[in-house]
Amino acid sequence: MVQAATKWKRVALKRFNMAVGEGLCTDMRAVRKDYFLDHDHSAYVDQWDWERAITAEQRNLEFLKETVRKIWRVLVNAERHVQKLFPQLKSAKYPDLPEEITFIHAEDLLDMYPDLPRKQRETEILQKFPAIFIIGIGWTLKDGYPHEMRAADYDDWVTPAKSDAGRLTHGLNGDILVWNPVTMRRHELTSMGIRVTAETLREQLRLTGQLDFLNFPYHRAILNGEIPLSIGGGIGQSRTLMLLLRKAHLGEVSVTVWPKILKDMCEQKNIHVLE
Repeated sequence: MVQAATKWKRVALKRFNMAVGEGLCTDMRAVRKDYFLDHDHSAYVDQWDWERAITAEQRNLEFLKETVRKIWRVLVNAERHVQKLFPQLKSAKYPDLPEEITFIHAEDLLDMYPDLPRKQRETEILQKFPAIFIIGIGWTLKDGYPHEMRAADYDDWVTPAKSDAGRLTHGLNGDILVWNPVTMRRHELTSMGIRVTAETLREQLRLTGQLDFLNFPYHRAILNGEIPLSIGGGIGQSRTLMLLLRKAHLGEVSVTVWPKILKDMCEQKNIHVLE
């Protein structure tokens, strides 16, 4: 595919005549030729990309959280399975994933750490809760910036919603992040969300100055109600394997192109990058 998998998946729900509750999962492989490279970013991207048809009534925060909890249970059970296969992976040095994931809105996270940039805010909250789902990524926060940029025509980051504390927040999307005890850093596993409707698509394109996108076939299909309402996301395969197998670098679980200087640095630290 030459276009984004997110757009292809939502159109595919209609193409394959999928009813509400049905969906698809792709074993996606991609190349990001201009991507920056480090211990958990690669020019080669492998993801389980998924999409599920939903109803208008399911477009709410509780349904989003319910879906996140299902994904989290799979990840926790995957860790248990891997440790049964390789008992040496279970170690007091590297704590297991917590049973429950903690939900926090990007707006609340900024209030907690107003003087820290985004990644440091994530690092700090992961010291308290080692597995979190940050809600509302893309909405402009009160410091004038979104927690992180999100495309205006994928996830819904503009819909008003209430936090558990009753605060007015925004967004029906987010990211799962965990604390990686090997790298001692934040570790993103998946980005996902309830997708835009005709109304929220138009509003997000207005906010980002991209209303001209409404002339494109994909966007017209959303405006005309020709493709299903949906929820979807992408789970990083190598990111997940790296975490479950207690590895310090993506290059230990997948083969791609790395700069020589990076491979030399890894070799000095006894990290074996696959060739």
